[in-house]
Amino acid sequence: MKDQNFKPLPYRSIPQMLQVNAETYADRPAISFKRGGGYLTLNYQQFYIRVLMTARGLRKAGMQPGDKVAIFSENRAGWTIADLGIQCALGVSVPIYATNTGAQAAYVINHCGAKIIFVSDRIQYEKLLAVRDQIPQVELVISFERFLGERNLPVYTLYQLSEISHPIKEEEQRQIEEQIASIAPEDLITIIYTSGTTGVPKGAMLTQYNMAINAWYGLLRAGEIGMSGTFLSFLPLSHVLERSAGYHAVLMSGGHIAFAEDVNKVVENILEIKPTAMVSVPRLFEKIYSRVYENVHQMSPAKRQMFHKAIDIGREYIYLKHVKKLPTGKIGLKYRLYDKLVFRKIRKSFGGSLKFFICGGAPLDKTINEFMWIIGMPVFEGYGLTETSPALTLNSLEEIRFGSVGRPLYETEFKLAADGELLTRGPQVMSGYYRDDEGTAAAFEGDWFKTGDIARIDEEGYVYIVDRKKEIIVTAGGKNIPPQPLENELKLDKYISQAYIHGDKKPYLVALLTPNLERLIEFSKEKQINYLGVDDLVANHHVQELFARRIEKFNATLPSYETIKKFVVLPREFTTQGGELTPTMKLRRKEIYQLYKDKIEQLYLHNGNGENARAESNDGGKHEAN
Repeated sequence: MKDQNFKPLPYRSIPQMLQVNAETYADRPAISFKRGGGYLTLNYQQFYIRVLMTARGLRKAGMQPGDKVAIFSENRAGWTIADLGIQCALGVSVPIYATNTGAQAAYVINHCGAKIIFVSDRIQYEKLLAVRDQIPQVELVISFERFLGERNLPVYTLYQLSEISHPIKEEEQRQIEEQIASIAPEDLITIIYTSGTTGVPKGAMLTQYNMAINAWYGLLRAGEIGMSGTFLSFLPLSHVLERSAGYHAVLMSGGHIAFAEDVNKVVENILEIKPTAMVSVPRLFEKIYSRVYENVHQMSPAKRQMFHKAIDIGREYIYLKHVKKLPTGKIGLKYRLYDKLVFRKIRKSFGGSLKFFICGGAPLDKTINEFMWIIGMPVFEGYGLTETSPALTLNSLEEIRFGSVGRPLYETEFKLAADGELLTRGPQVMSGYYRDDEGTAAAFEGDWFKTGDIARIDEEGYVYIVDRKKEIIVTAGGKNIPPQPLENELKLDKYISQAYIHGDKKPYLVALLTPNLERLIEFSKEKQINYLGVDDLVANHHVQELFARRIEKFNATLPSYETIKKFVVLPREFTTQGGELTPTMKLRRKEIYQLYKDKIEQLYLHNGNGENARAESNDGGKHEAN
């Protein structure tokens, strides 16, 4: 699929792209990171030299062409320097999620055969130290921070490896640039292990061309808005979405990457950096939506009324302008007025410079997406997988259908299998799973990659993801129910933060709910509820009755077989540390079921069919749900 805006990829590899841009944008800021209360910045030329030094150090350390080198780190400047240094030294980078345990890291290290591991700090090093006997082949650990290691697991700093005090010599640079010139598009750039929501992680083998063309086509789809401003990076670079859209694409366009301190300081860093673009998973937008409406809840009746009117006008405006592409007329005038009175203030609280977000990793609720466009911070929702580098589709300013994940990128084809599964082929699709011929064969139908997602495609070519094929609930009554749309709808409730729906092979659906604690505490004050802690609060009969009413309202518009018959209110949110979420914030359904099996099965001990099915509280009490 090509149009007049199509331009061929100008690079053979990601390292070549950096080499060219180090000359083209030599003095332009490339990466920034916070240190000592302020941000330090490397321009493109400085960044490139640091990468060359890392490549020099890796070859001196004995790394051979084709060697797999792991990166076990949070987002930071060192991550990108290490990754590009590995590539320039003709190696293959293997990212490991920073949230992984030592045992999980050991699996990846052993499976790919890495002998050299980059780590962020002592915390990640100690995870490796705890499993030292499981990774005997590891010869060297390189840390982005300075600390003393143990004798049985040598550790050096990135500065030591790079010999930072020894400027790179002309001959050394020439040799490394000869290596860069030798990199072919079909050479491996990385092996990315899937997050393991459906079993043992598989290592997706992605080539230089896979990654480069995906970033390039994403830029073409984004259009002039591009990525040439300042980009705030906070999603794991070990996740292919951040690596492609928030790293490769930004560097391709001569943009500036600023690294957030950590995921908990994103909003603070937004105000400091004032980025023009970001990549995120839906959780950030859910929190923005919730935060704005919580503030509206505190406003006077007159201001609340103006806000809701502004949203109504805004929704009409964005559909006229961006979806129907019709003149906006009087609606446009009204929108500009409300934008000045309402929406501009919201944008200012998020830095004031954000032009757009890119969203992937999990479905974004249509209502929240519309809201982000209405307030002037549009979200370009896309779709893809680790195995597809990742983007297969993307919405944009010029092409948007809310509820869809956009139209296919250039040269990307789709077809639907008989059961509705989305199949694809294109230049971004992986070459296969590393050391897993059986898994590779199972992932393809001829030359079509099986995404594992049920989808529909409209007459204009926009793709709508229904749910994961393996996650669709088939009830005892034979009803097929995708849980994600229902969970997303539940999360729009002001008292519900997260939701998990269960019901496979069961007579009815039940839910685990995590509360919006700020709202719940506010409710407890209104009702003068005395409680010892969150566990005590969620078990209170007033709280149980509150959630029962929310579920009753939720059920009102649904067919009977999709209604939630019983629920549990949990005292804490699902987290990656708790094992309920993947590093990209997707629900680990099997793990959630195992963790809360007793609570879930308790909900099926009594008949849930009938008008007044009862809701189970966290402490075993029962309250009306319907």
